[in-house]
Amino acid sequence: MSLEPAEQNQTATQAACHGLSADDCINAASVEDGRGARPSLETRFPEMSARDLKTSTLVRWAIVLSVLTVMTAVLAPPLLREALAIAVAFAFLSIALLRFAGICEVLIPADGAEVGRARVRAGDVATDPLPRYAVLVALYDEAPVIGQVLKALNGLDYPKDRLQISLIVEADDHSTRRALARHALKSHMRVVVVPEGTPRTKPRALNYALATTVGDYVVVYDAEDVPEPDQLRRALAIMEADPERTGCVQSRLDIYNPRASFFTRQFTIEYGALFRAILPVLERFGLPVPLGGTSNHFPRRVLESAGGWDAFNVTEDADLGIRLARLGYRVRMLASTTWEEAPPTFRIWLHQRTRWLKGWMQTYLVHMRRPASLWRDLGPFRFLGFQVLMGGMILSALVHPWFYLGLCYAVATDGRLPFADPAQATNWLMTLAGINLLAGYFSAMLLGALAVGGQHGRLLLACNALAMPVYWLMISLAAYRALWQLAASPFVWEKTPHKGRGEG
Repeated sequence: MSLEPAEQNQTATQAACHGLSADDCINAASVEDGRGARPSLETRFPEMSARDLKTSTLVRWAIVLSVLTVMTAVLAPPLLREALAIAVAFAFLSIALLRFAGICEVLIPADGAEVGRARVRAGDVATDPLPRYAVLVALYDEAPVIGQVLKALNGLDYPKDRLQISLIVEADDHSTRRALARHALKSHMRVVVVPEGTPRTKPRALNYALATTVGDYVVVYDAEDVPEPDQLRRALAIMEADPERTGCVQSRLDIYNPRASFFTRQFTIEYGALFRAILPVLERFGLPVPLGGTSNHFPRRVLESAGGWDAFNVTEDADLGIRLARLGYRVRMLASTTWEEAPPTFRIWLHQRTRWLKGWMQTYLVHMRRPASLWRDLGPFRFLGFQVLMGGMILSALVHPWFYLGLCYAVATDGRLPFADPAQATNWLMTLAGINLLAGYFSAMLLGALAVGGQHGRLLLACNALAMPVYWLMISLAAYRALWQLAASPFVWEKTPHKGRGEG
């Protein structure tokens, strides 16, 4: 399908395409507010958009709470220690229990729906002809990986006449457009140029491109992705097996450069635990599943009825997963892998992790604007699951370093650990916090080691799980950086650069 630009925009279109043929480039006119295709989320479900979070009551209360915490630390250190102990106990216990369930998932996979879905093969799709599939690939400053992503997309095992691949680029991204112009795009591929506007985010680009696509099903890939060739067929089989309840099929994500650095090794362990254990557990128990940022397969009608992606949320994937749960849809997991590139340096990792945590904070604040409404949408069990997953993860990242500071303070002032003397009033609190911290470390290390250690050639990689305490402190640094950005620049999207598979 081709979208013809209005006659008055032909000059702008030619400039934006920058050397691409008319058949390969689509550049629709901007709408009057300069945002491009405005996502319907803002009109259908305005209370679920992060657009006005900067001035929301919840953010103001978060700032007030932060100030009170600092004042308490200065004026009443023992009180703060007790409060932190309770916070650590709640956050780490709930997350540790989730990880232990993930350990059971890895060690003793239960018979049932997930195992059956894991065995879905391409031939299980009975539809003839196959439905049209729209593939969205958001690109920004991705010239180094254009060849890789085009090769991966060309390798998808799906009839080319039933496939429409949209390569989405920003109007000012000349380097990526020049890289695309050096390749002869297949007939089922096209370039969609997103006009300048705000916010400059991936979800805005996805919403813009979605409005120009055809297809009954939609999948999102990142620039560096290398999906397994039969993934579309297998995801389609799952969606067609339960069309009324399935809102999304999430494929596994894994890392193709785990040996590049300390950060890529830790990242690989994280992904192994998340996509091979935690998300399948959430699916099995019917809990809300925050989507990964790529390899999300949607029935188009579901995606559009949910309002698309929130252009103002910097982790639009996690937010959309929670929104689908509120609308009564389920996220299904598929044991088909998409290979990605992990950030190899501290700077790249920190910027990416800050964005992720900021987006999780946005998602939590958005959906907790009206807790009673969230309770009605999810029900008590799934509401609690949302608190444990989203709230617990954020809280644990924020309070984790304070436990060590509390220990250091106690040793410096009393000469002993705070739970070494039974006569201390805070003994039971700090003991509980210590147990939860150990349970959190143990469950995370064991789960990560099991998730990657069972994969071919990755047994030695599992040993890197022992470095998780150091890695967690770095995550806490990113969490506080995210908290600052949430107040100062909530919609800033810190881009993750990629080099491609040949780099490690």
